[in-house]
Amino acid sequence: MSDAPRLAFPGNPFAPARRTTRVVRVGDVAIGGANPIRLQSMTTTDTQDVAATVAQAERLAAAGCEIVRITAPSVRDAEALRDIRAALDRRGVRVPLVADIHFTPNAALVAAEHVEKVRINPGNFADKKKFEVREYDDAAWNDEIARVAERFRPLVRRCKSLGRALRIGTNHGSLSDRVMNRWGDTPRGMVESALEFLDVCEDEGFFDVVFSMKASNPQVAVQAYRLLAAMLAERAANGRRGDYPFHVGVTEAGDGEDGRIKSAIGIGSLLEDGLGDTIRVSLTEDPAKEIPVARAIARRIEARWAAAAPAAAPDPGAPFVADPFEYARRASDAVSAGAIAIGGGELVRAELAIGAPPADAEAAAWRLADALAARREIACEGLRLDVADEASLARVGPFAEALARHGVAAPLALALPAALAPHAKDVAARWIVPVAGHEASSLAALARAARASGVALEWSLAAGAGLLADVDRACEASRAAGHASALVSVAAERPVPAVRSVAARMQALGWKAPLVLVHSAEADATDDSELLHAAIDLGALLCDGLGDAVALPVRGALQNAGDALALAYRILQGARQRTTWTEFISCPSCGRTLFDLEETTARIKAKTQHLKGVKIAIMGCIVNGPGEMADADFGYVGSGPGVVNLYVGHECIERHVPQAEADARLIDLIRRHGRWVEPA
Repeated sequence: MSDAPRLAFPGNPFAPARRTTRVVRVGDVAIGGANPIRLQSMTTTDTQDVAATVAQAERLAAAGCEIVRITAPSVRDAEALRDIRAALDRRGVRVPLVADIHFTPNAALVAAEHVEKVRINPGNFADKKKFEVREYDDAAWNDEIARVAERFRPLVRRCKSLGRALRIGTNHGSLSDRVMNRWGDTPRGMVESALEFLDVCEDEGFFDVVFSMKASNPQVAVQAYRLLAAMLAERAANGRRGDYPFHVGVTEAGDGEDGRIKSAIGIGSLLEDGLGDTIRVSLTEDPAKEIPVARAIARRIEARWAAAAPAAAPDPGAPFVADPFEYARRASDAVSAGAIAIGGGELVRAELAIGAPPADAEAAAWRLADALAARREIACEGLRLDVADEASLARVGPFAEALARHGVAAPLALALPAALAPHAKDVAARWIVPVAGHEASSLAALARAARASGVALEWSLAAGAGLLADVDRACEASRAAGHASALVSVAAERPVPAVRSVAARMQALGWKAPLVLVHSAEADATDDSELLHAAIDLGALLCDGLGDAVALPVRGALQNAGDALALAYRILQGARQRTTWTEFISCPSCGRTLFDLEETTARIKAKTQHLKGVKIAIMGCIVNGPGEMADADFGYVGSGPGVVNLYVGHECIERHVPQAEADARLIDLIRRHGRWVEPA
């Protein structure tokens, strides 16, 4: 954020609490304040098909959706909202409706008569996107702002007179050319675009405003919402309002596990810091399937909000990142643990925690090898074992030998009491030892033993009042022993503030030991909730730039090891740390969509999902499609009934391709740009 005034992180990153906001009412539903996190979704039907839209809205309400958004791309669609609202009222369905407006201010004025809230996109409410490059002097810039304001003002006045709420919803993929030319395709541009519209609202004395800052890249979404909160706080410090609620989401998240993981990373990261009052999980699936996912994310975070906030640790002495509004990976030293290096410029590593060394080494090694062999496209880069006593330590050697016989080469890391560590020098690449309860002198002796044995040493810290003191003692012990091969991990019920505190303290000490992010499964977690919980706890830190390795537990039998490893890699991909599979950026569909998006996405995925490192965007219409192409390598965008535009980046290469030919033409486009490989 070198081009912006220095802003403070919104809230306390080491003891986060819910951001204080005013309450905005959307019909009978109150957003913000002390109200629960509200769950939203959007219909995918043709808005002018009143019966279908009413039926889908009713199904959404029955599933627990508290606010339903409906697209209104034209005045005729906006007029249909009257009949939709009336039909829902007759059925006793009082779910509030939101009109989604792009490009058509006149439709917004009509829609406001019939719905409880209007959503506008600052990037296209008064502008057409042409990707034009133009320099604006101050006079031309101010003239454009005045033009946009006058275009927007009638809607603000109508919403105020009718008691409607308004969402100013910026999308990363549809910033106006004017904003792009001054701020670029950045979180700063997203926020500045929205604040221009807020100025008009406040000038009219209208404050029933909710904001959103959506992007398909979770990192960008997190940075934009944080920056918005910080800039609103700055406005409040200067005597203006800054307490507007936020609607949080990751747009074009995709489908299946990837869509859920990407949504949990973006939404969960923000809610962890208290940012967010209403959420929508955008999946390329039946919209009713979004609600259980949103509910699970909301419940986890609300439970944390309801509990006492983490005790505010003493000042760590440094920030946890250089700039919370711009992603940069934390600098760390590279540490060798067997054949694997962790930290430095290495990729973020993926490890598995498999519990105690098994009694039947051969059978366990066979099961683990079989499970990992089923995931040949990914590598297990470390196995963590819990060694409680000498008897369990004695089982490590036979297990290591059995793993080698079955072709599992992942280095072993043993979590064990400090007294046992020197006896494990021949069977482990890494010792994981607790710091709490040990004097600096005994820790230094352990570090010297690790150095003499050629073993990497991971200091295991426990969140609590003594956390920062433990960091100090671990650092002192490593330096006293001259042992550079040290790593650090943190055990905590709320890992995000705990790991941030450790990272900040290490920064103050000038200690660049790599950080291992360890996720501990909850005993009562289901497979679905475990996926979301791991994505939130690990993804939030990865989006901060913290973490050189992630470790996930194998829940249940070792036959599940492949699934646990795949989850680790999917979280790394969702947080933009490693790209293992094709990444699909696909919108959740709506009444603007020009083809069956769910079926089309599934079809294209089946043909292209083997293309490692390639990003493909599949968009139903032109609202965000061309903009989101900037983050994708190739794009497939509906441009009219039965026809598709094909993109490379944000450049349209082929226009109005018949949909029957579009899949083959997309593959040919990928091939011409040297990114195609034949599937195995």
